[in-house]
Amino acid sequence: MELIQAAEQELDELITFYQHVADYIGDQGFRNWHWGRSPGREALLQDIRAQKLYIMREDGAIAAAVAIHRGQDPAYDDYLWTCGIRPGSFSRLAVHPSMQGAGLGGIVLDDVLQILRRSGCDCVRCDAAAANRNAISLYEKMGFRRCGDMQWADSEADSIRFDKPLMRETPLWPIPMVPAFRDGEATPWGGSALREEYGKQAQNDITGESMEVSSIPGLESRDLQGRTLTELIREFGEKLVGAYADKPFPLLLKLIDAHQQLSVQVHPGNGYAVAREKGQAGKNEAWLVLDTPPGGGELVYGVKPGTTIQALREACETGTGVEVLLNRVRVSPGDVLYIPAGCVHSVGEGIVLYEIQESSDLTYRFYDWNRADANGKKRELHLDRALDVTDIRLAPVPVRVEKAFGVRRVLNEESFTLDIIRTDSVEMLPPVNEFGILTVTEGEPMLRFSGAFIRMKKGDTCLLPRNSPALALVGNGAAALAMPV
Repeated sequence: MELIQAAEQELDELITFYQHVADYIGDQGFRNWHWGRSPGREALLQDIRAQKLYIMREDGAIAAAVAIHRGQDPAYDDYLWTCGIRPGSFSRLAVHPSMQGAGLGGIVLDDVLQILRRSGCDCVRCDAAAANRNAISLYEKMGFRRCGDMQWADSEADSIRFDKPLMRETPLWPIPMVPAFRDGEATPWGGSALREEYGKQAQNDITGESMEVSSIPGLESRDLQGRTLTELIREFGEKLVGAYADKPFPLLLKLIDAHQQLSVQVHPGNGYAVAREKGQAGKNEAWLVLDTPPGGGELVYGVKPGTTIQALREACETGTGVEVLLNRVRVSPGDVLYIPAGCVHSVGEGIVLYEIQESSDLTYRFYDWNRADANGKKRELHLDRALDVTDIRLAPVPVRVEKAFGVRRVLNEESFTLDIIRTDSVEMLPPVNEFGILTVTEGEPMLRFSGAFIRMKKGDTCLLPRNSPALALVGNGAAALAMPV
């Protein structure tokens, strides 16, 4: 058996076939098909004349039918998919009730994929009623991926969207990410700016960190379908993260709300971390200042020239004199600061930051402004380890980034690059190296690519796959793009 194009003289037979299938579906309790409305005679005739309707016969009778489209229904245009820039689709896939359960649906669907592949489509898209377990099971068995919910205007039933690549080189779409949050006692210095100013769905009024792209256990970011970053990498492999498909994910992107001053801290390098922290990774990181109090903000960025480790130790042990040893810098929105392992640092009150870093959760605190919680308890300090890794020779300075339109690479360090993109019309993004992390920092630009786009707003983050199509930021706004080196 194979699919063949239906002829107009077969219309009456097709009407009888689809009426029978629609009645059967209704008897099963599904509400997505109503003969005469969807499907109906005119729709079938139109598909036949457009050479889109195919049938499969068994013993001379129509056993199955399906409409195959090079392209997609305009209703699909408003939704996010996982792959492809030359889509094909199918609709009205029906198997005669007497033939159901015999594997005919899989045979039909396999023919559909072959026809679309031969026509030059690089992916296939479809939907199924949420209650139609048989269709959903078939699509998932055939390797289709769930892409989210939808509802047709002429249907009472909710549907689930699916897609599948048809070619090895089919590009993956950028993936909008849903963050995890670090809040409450873990970030007593946090506030509500991430929710109020950046639209984050934080549940706690004291939220310090929005983990935009994170593989940290217990704090993993997810896609819109709820799949964790680890699950996405397992599913898409090299197409998503290139050489990191079989390695630990190397970067962590977070937004930070310092409603109060953060502790004075330092991060270890890889050598120290591997030796002393059970093989964990060290951390280099960088900040992009997103917001400050009126008139600017203040950060601790290294120690003052001439400061010794012994002087730092004595000041920390006595609890006095630490603050005069710290190098402070004034910053404004748009400033970029690279913080290598060993650099003493702290975020001042009222500052909101974009932070790109190596994927590590190691932080050594050696001073916390003598703060205590409501019960008089102070936070744990890590003085010995902090002083072990502190490099007093570091004398970094902020990078002042001009607000000019275009793409500007502001950092090219050993662990990551950072580009700032600003547009009032269209700016092409740099080619993706292994993967990219794009975060909108101003405005509501669109991320556009061949035949599709993703609407974004301030604070939104997309993971850019290695085999993304060519990408452009369109409209008015700005974004930060981080990639591994």
